[in-house]
Amino acid sequence: MIESFMQLISDPNAWIAFLTLSALEIILGIDNIIFISVIANRLPAEIREKVRRFGLIFALVTRILLLLSLSWVMGLTTPLFTVIEHSISGRDLILLLGGFFLIWKASKEIYIEVEARDHHEEIGVADKKERAKSMFTLFIGSVLQIGLLDIIFSLDSVITAVGMVDQISVMIAAVLASVLIMLIAAKPIGDFVQRHPSIKVLALSFLTVVGVVLIAEGMGLHIPKGYVYVAMAFSLTVELLNIRSREKKKRIG
Repeated sequence: MIESFMQLISDPNAWIAFLTLSALEIILGIDNIIFISVIANRLPAEIREKVRRFGLIFALVTRILLLLSLSWVMGLTTPLFTVIEHSISGRDLILLLGGFFLIWKASKEIYIEVEARDHHEEIGVADKKERAKSMFTLFIGSVLQIGLLDIIFSLDSVITAVGMVDQISVMIAAVLASVLIMLIAAKPIGDFVQRHPSIKVLALSFLTVVGVVLIAEGMGLHIPKGYVYVAMAFSLTVELLNIRSREKKKRIG
């Protein structure tokens, strides 16, 4: 076993596959980091960091389980039924449900941010037991949302990984590397989004677009995510310039 591990470490093809898969997982993880930021920033400060951490750990476990159940994952591409001459598979159903959930969640958060900013959910402090129970419910619900959405976000990357690499150890190593980077990046990105409401609305709009893309994928229409990421990067650059311009005017004024 040690000998086979050393052969794998010394194999340049395994390193190329690891770096390629890691880059793919990190790029596709952008969606997840934004969603984590949205979920965590709606929570009380004392459990915010725990939700980020445990949500990503739960996401890591679900990704590894998906990789270990390769036959089941590949079976998701088998058509289950046909709607308007289009075959619907298990993967398509997951993408459709995930897309509708993302659109609903992002639209709700945009409404709260734009129209109901003064109506924050507050947890009473009169009853410590009730407060602890509410905190626990919020914690579990938020972690489950992050983990389940990660399954939807990572489904295509897992299927792609199966087609690219034969060694399951290389796939798991790539997932570990990408989640580690997401753990490091989640807090600063979340804090930045929290400080700038316009960035938060932009991120929520991005999640709405991702939801539409997931629905399109589920209906058999492939939309390259690269287009979405380029458009988002352009919008983010413009908004960052606006933020810098506003801060400069405040200093001058």
